[in-house]
Amino acid sequence: MSRSESPTVVLVHGAFADASSYASVIPELLKRDVKVVAPAVPNRSLIGDAAYIASVIRQIEGPVVLVGHSYGGAVITVAGVEENVKALVYLSGYALEEGESLGELQGKFPDSDLAAALVYTPFPIEGSDTPGTDVSVEIDKFPAIFAADVDPDLAAVLAVSQRPLAAQAFADAAPAAAWKTKPSWGLVSSSDHTINPDVERFGYKRAGMTTIEVDSSHLVMLAHPQRVVALIEEAIEATAK
Repeated sequence: MSRSESPTVVLVHGAFADASSYASVIPELLKRDVKVVAPAVPNRSLIGDAAYIASVIRQIEGPVVLVGHSYGGAVITVAGVEENVKALVYLSGYALEEGESLGELQGKFPDSDLAAALVYTPFPIEGSDTPGTDVSVEIDKFPAIFAADVDPDLAAVLAVSQRPLAAQAFADAAPAAAWKTKPSWGLVSSSDHTINPDVERFGYKRAGMTTIEVDSSHLVMLAHPQRVVALIEEAIEATAK
C-alpha cells in the first residue's frame, strides 16, 4: 500500500485532557511512516464535538482510522459514520449505542472514583444569560484517579492543565453508532479509576469489537504506548486487506 493510499490515523482525546495525551503514541506512529492528525476537541457537547471531528475527517484525503480515548470514544462513535472512516479504535472509552447518552451508559454501573472528585464551574455562553457548567477533576486527586502509572512529574502537569468537559456532553444522546457498520477495536484499562472498566467491557462487547485488556490507569496512551500503537497498527492492517 502506498503512502497516499494508507490511512490517516486521527487521534481524538477525551475529557480533562488534550491532544498531548497522545505524546508518547504519535512519535511511534510517525516513525512507522503513519500519517497522523491529533485535533483539539472543543469538549463542549457530544453533538458539537462530533460535528467538529467529522469536519476534520472530511478534509482528509483517503481512508481514516479513527481513535478515541475516554470521552473521545463517544465522539468517534458519532463522527465515525463519515464515509472515509474505515476503522474505529477505542482506548479506555465509551462505546455508546444510538440514542444513548454518557450519563445513561455510566448509570448502568457503579461509580468509579472519579465521581467523588469532580469540580463544577460556571462559564459564560455567548448569547445566553444562562451560564454553562464546566466539569473538571480536583487537582490533588487527578494523578491517582487518572494517571496512577504515569510519571508523577508528568501527572502533576496534566492535573493543572486539564481541558474541562461541559456538563452538556453527559446529556447528549448519540445520534448514530458508527461501530454498527465499521470494524472496531477496544482496549480496556483494567486498573481504570476514571471509568469503571465494566463500562468499557460492556460497550465493547455490545459492539462486537475485537478487545484487549491492559493493566493500566485511564491514561493508557502514556502508561503503555506500545500496546496502544500495536492495537492501532492492527486496525491499520485490517483496513489494507
